[in-house]
Amino acid sequence: MIFPIRAFGDPVLRKKCDSIPTDYPDLKELINSMYETMDESNGVGLAAPQIGLDIRLFVIDSTSMYDKDGEGVRTAFINAEMLEETEKPWAFEEGCLSIPHIRENVDRHAKIRLKYQDENFKWHEAEFDGMTARVIQHEYDHIEGILFIDHISPLKRRLLKGKLADISKGKISVDYRMKFPKR
Repeated sequence: MIFPIRAFGDPVLRKKCDSIPTDYPDLKELINSMYETMDESNGVGLAAPQIGLDIRLFVIDSTSMYDKDGEGVRTAFINAEMLEETEKPWAFEEGCLSIPHIRENVDRHAKIRLKYQDENFKWHEAEFDGMTARVIQHEYDHIEGILFIDHISPLKRRLLKGKLADISKGKISVDYRMKFPKR
């Protein structure tokens, strides 16, 4: 099932998410639907708050961000915990399915270490770097109630105020389904 993406202004995007218990109903189907939604929206990551769920779940697919010799991952992350962010932060232009048509440079660390559970609730601890680390940091922020625009200067955020208001009011056009906050 393809879910509508929650737009900027929806309160669920600002909520710190709850851990997922092992008996969470239909989790594998939810994860598959999140992949479908991400793919249909041409995204490289999708967090549960972006489909209206305040749970610690996100999926990524960074494979398209690397050339044919590079790597990337297509993985679901459950109950992720950021253990370490290392190496010098570097700027890269980011966007977000919940904040369409806005792209800004965001500084993120080049390497991270993450603890997370897979779809079978098996714990993993892994290091990620480059674009994969960036995508994970962006999606991890979502489950912490943080948006990429929180990483830009207050002046840039003020300059985007009108565009952000238009997004929250549904005054935008995108080629994927969105759900806008109720007024």
